[in-house]
Amino acid sequence: RADQDFHMIAPGDSVAVGVSGGKDSLLLLRALSIYREFSPNPFALSAITVSPGLEPFDLSGVQAMCDSLDVPYHIIQTEIGKIVFEERKESNPCALCSKMRRGALANACNELGINKLALGHHRDDAIETLLMSLLFEGRFHTFHPVTHLDRTDITQIRPLIYSSEKQIIALTRKLNLPVVESPCPANHHTRREEMKRLMDELCKKYPNARAQILSALKNEAQYGLWTREESARDD
Repeated sequence: RADQDFHMIAPGDSVAVGVSGGKDSLLLLRALSIYREFSPNPFALSAITVSPGLEPFDLSGVQAMCDSLDVPYHIIQTEIGKIVFEERKESNPCALCSKMRRGALANACNELGINKLALGHHRDDAIETLLMSLLFEGRFHTFHPVTHLDRTDITQIRPLIYSSEKQIIALTRKLNLPVVESPCPANHHTRREEMKRLMDELCKKYPNARAQILSALKNEAQYGLWTREESARDD
């Protein structure tokens, strides 16, 4: 439905899943490997992991999964972890790390002749990003389901945008996907985790809060956040 609503995949697209090793990207890879069998628009599928240069980071399970799905798998070695935590000593490391990983993924797509980069962001990620923008930046903003990156001419798509994190967790366990524990020192100690806990508390009193916020994001007449494809510089 996300593909139909936001026209994510066109005939002949070459789509790469940005695989972090976490549950979201692994489930997205599995889902797209199935979707390519009946999608109205034929597309090629591959997977790319940007290794941050932190240990332990064993990707053998991901490699085996890709082999079983007949999906080419590319691992890009970087020193992003060292730059963020040792050289820059960032107080808010997530922003810089995300920017550098996204840039490395886009560059890899260019080198491999891939025009669409599929990311594992889901409904709850969009809501948490919206809350962070409101509380820390004073603006009503979140990422778009489809974003064209001007400099590299890559289009980012987020096919899990309608999926809840609870659904993803349940399916990941059911399918026994080879989740890789993040080696990041800031894992589970971020602003996003704070927003997640805030939404959990809100949903205890208002159980439909997440669904209502998603409805607001989709409301073209009033807000228009997801009305059209977003364009962004990727530098």
